[in-house]
Amino acid sequence: MGCPDLEIRTVGTRYLRLDRRLPEFARLSPSIWRGFLTYSVIGLPERPDALAEKADRLLSHIEAISRSKLDVVFQTISGLAEDLEGIKEKACFIIAGDIVYNMSHDVPRPERSTGKPVKGSDMDMVVVVSDRCSKAFVRRLDDAIYREKSRLLLNPYLREELDYVVKPFSRVKEQIRFESFCQILACKILHEGTFLFGNERLFHEVKTLLRKTGVIEKLENMECLARKGRRDAEALLMKVKPEEITDEILNLFYPSEESEEFT
Repeated sequence: MGCPDLEIRTVGTRYLRLDRRLPEFARLSPSIWRGFLTYSVIGLPERPDALAEKADRLLSHIEAISRSKLDVVFQTISGLAEDLEGIKEKACFIIAGDIVYNMSHDVPRPERSTGKPVKGSDMDMVVVVSDRCSKAFVRRLDDAIYREKSRLLLNPYLREELDYVVKPFSRVKEQIRFESFCQILACKILHEGTFLFGNERLFHEVKTLLRKTGVIEKLENMECLARKGRRDAEALLMKVKPEEITDEILNLFYPSEESEEFT
């Protein structure tokens, strides 16, 4: 980064991610480490056209990956409608994470529970069901999604990871209290999420609830803190000497997990 003979260009979007290790919980995603390895290109200052062309190709690649993953999860969930009567009226499916920012990558990594390699970014999905749904219906829905999750993970031609949570609308109303880390995390995922399938009216009720309770403004303030934190972290990493690097400093490089919402 400090070499005058090289130019580094990073593509894509930076967005809020939560990290228990930080006092304010807020950091940016992708991490410094992931941003450099996956979303950056390096070139020569005297060849700006070549650098711009490479950056455009990289951006097109990650956008194509995001579209492909979105198509996989949409086809998977829409297929459930044939087996679960009333699913489109009783539940709304919300997609979140890298996909909604067009920032999905395909760098192989081990899946948490099995250790099997998967194709890059996971697919985060929240399913909000009407409070009028029976517990039996919710169990059938959860079981059906879990079977699809296993199929996507174990199919050697797919090897995709679908992280999901199924919860009633009443649970959403509890989480907007925005008090604990888990509640803030749930709100953040709902705020960034976009409509995928099912009851669109229920989806808009969730979004309206977040707005009317001031949750969105709180998350926007957290993102401002995250952007300042990123600037401070990069400045520190540029000046620190190798022998001065501690575990706390190393944490500035690496991403945090947001898996608590999906366990």
